[in-house]
Amino acid sequence: MSETENTSAETGNSGQFKPGQSGNPNGRPKGSRSKMALLLEELAEGEAEEIARVMIQNAKKGDAIAARAILDRVWPARKGARVQFELPEVAKADDLPGAVAAVNRQVAEGDISPDEAALIVGLLETQRKAIETSELAARLAALEERMGGK
Repeated sequence: MSETENTSAETGNSGQFKPGQSGNPNGRPKGSRSKMALLLEELAEGEAEEIARVMIQNAKKGDAIAARAILDRVWPARKGARVQFELPEVAKADDLPGAVAAVNRQVAEGDISPDEAALIVGLLETQRKAIETSELAARLAALEERMGGK
């Protein structure tokens, strides 16, 4: 079977691959590296220590870019910084509108950023789902008890 016959058999008449079938089933071998990565590694081989030494010297002389590059590697920026904000107790679904309003107020007052508020409201949404699931489970259990009792 020729290569074109094989391709048309795999793809069908439409020229597109069937769902779940890769155009390159073998893919790149595991552990292989891109040509660019290999080239960069070859260029830096033996020079990395000297480059680091020069960067440190430049940072000590006041080069802010060199200092930042070093600090970013040694002391990376913290992701998910802690945020302090006010939030009323949320024990039942009726408490959620007040909690969201409190978050919105703090955004309006500049106490927290809109991005931080979006994360907080996402957490409140997860809490809402948990509350609803718990309430539905309790209602279902009560219904089952009533049905089983008859």
